[in-house]
Amino acid sequence: MKKLITTTLIVAVAFYANAQIKLGKMAKAASKGVTALSFSNADAQKVAKEGVDWMDNHNKVAGAKDPYTVRLNKLFSKHQSEDGLPLNYKVYLVSDINAFACADGSVRVFSSLMDIMTDDELLAIIGHEIGHVKNEDSKDAVKSAYLRAAAMDAASASSNTVQTLNDSQLGELANGILDAKHSKKQESQADDYSYAFMKKHGYNVVGAYTAFKKLALLGGSAKATSFQKMMSSHPDSEQRAQSIKKKAEKDGVWKDPGTVMLPTAKLKA
Repeated sequence: MKKLITTTLIVAVAFYANAQIKLGKMAKAASKGVTALSFSNADAQKVAKEGVDWMDNHNKVAGAKDPYTVRLNKLFSKHQSEDGLPLNYKVYLVSDINAFACADGSVRVFSSLMDIMTDDELLAIIGHEIGHVKNEDSKDAVKSAYLRAAAMDAASASSNTVQTLNDSQLGELANGILDAKHSKKQESQADDYSYAFMKKHGYNVVGAYTAFKKLALLGGSAKATSFQKMMSSHPDSEQRAQSIKKKAEKDGVWKDPGTVMLPTAKLKA
């Protein structure tokens, strides 16, 4: 399984193993004009789409008949839109353990994440990613990534014009989107959105609990160093699992899943 060309994209719960997604080289010059540029939701959607299109073209995307695509379609095809946000989704055939959503409604799920998560757990993770978009966390992330990719300073950023990026800059944009960090408050708010998403659609909310339990197990694995660095801005996975449990108990929908373990074989539809 190939690596994804990037460092890790966004907005999300970011589940990370060995970086394989293909991305461009991150621009070293930090922008001084992050707050100067007027950046609308439409700008965020346009720029995010360009970054995701670049990643789609530079990474192996599962085809229509691929088992991963078939599984995701069975699981998520009814969600052509969510909470007013039009959605499009694909699977990247890479070994990174990750998923992300962007301001334009693009949802990308990595095959290695699907290998270890049940359907309910995947739904909870995708719901979390959509939460980042709906809460506009991803708008701020894509703005910052755009400014870095364009190597804009305060003077050029103050022009209030979103520039067209070249191919190299688009690779850097993709890298910046995947490498975006959210505050612990934003992560907790996205967790709340995910729980509400699961409850709204009649999904098993315990899937959110077991997903975080698995994240906690991944944090203690042999690859924990990279994973822990990635998750350093996130609330503790075990605490997040317990928070979900308390909500489910309060709502009367808690069902003890027993001991949660990482699967030793790939999970299939």
